[in-house]
Amino acid sequence: MSITSIRLNKDVDKPLESLAKKLDRSKNYLINQAIREFLAKHSLEESRWQDTLDAMASIQAGKSLDEDDVNAWLNSWGTASRQSKPQK
Repeated sequence: MSITSIRLNKDVDKPLESLAKKLDRSKNYLINQAIREFLAKHSLEESRWQDTLDAMASIQAGKSLDEDDVNAWLNSWGTASRQSKPQK
């Protein structure tokens, strides 16, 4: 475990102190939780951005399906004549 010092603005410190007391947790615990959540959110955003770039590259490479074929496939779900998924 490492130690990092931070300076909290008063508009952050007071509500943090209040929440720590209310939850019977330390400010340290709450700060660590907040940082964990921030890092997880950032990681998810990076992953989604990479998925977007991969999808754009796939489209540019001509790997796409016709919209009408996809809609016909989806509309066949739950019917007696369900179609197989469209192929490229």
